[in-house]
Amino acid sequence: MVHRNPAPTVDIIIETAGKIVLIKRKNPPHGWALPGGFIDYGESAESAARREAREETGLEISELRQFHCYSEPDRDPRHHTISIVFVAQAKGVPVAGDDAAAIGLFGQDSIPAEMAFDHRRIIDDYFLKRY
Repeated sequence: MVHRNPAPTVDIIIETAGKIVLIKRKNPPHGWALPGGFIDYGESAESAARREAREETGLEISELRQFHCYSEPDRDPRHHTISIVFVAQAKGVPVAGDDAAAIGLFGQDSIPAEMAFDHRRIIDDYFLKRY
């Protein structure tokens, strides 16, 4: 019997200087996105969030806490993923790395229109719960 299971991923809403960090994806699907990626075998979701934040933004995160889980089968056009979304704090200047072609800090009123995955929904949920 072959099992087809969703792939576990993490996304991180990194708060810094009153804004959130977004990366512009280097690889398809293109668009702006939260930093994040796949959880490696033998790695906790929390460790994956710290690793992905460091690899994609150069930032060391703190105060990591779970926000929500997103699991719609079509959230990633490549295949079914389940994302554990975290919120974290960071200090310093983010630098685009790994899968990021560009990086930016955005407030609620300046989120780019071209978002990848279901990250617009995640960010909208974050701002609704934050205020």
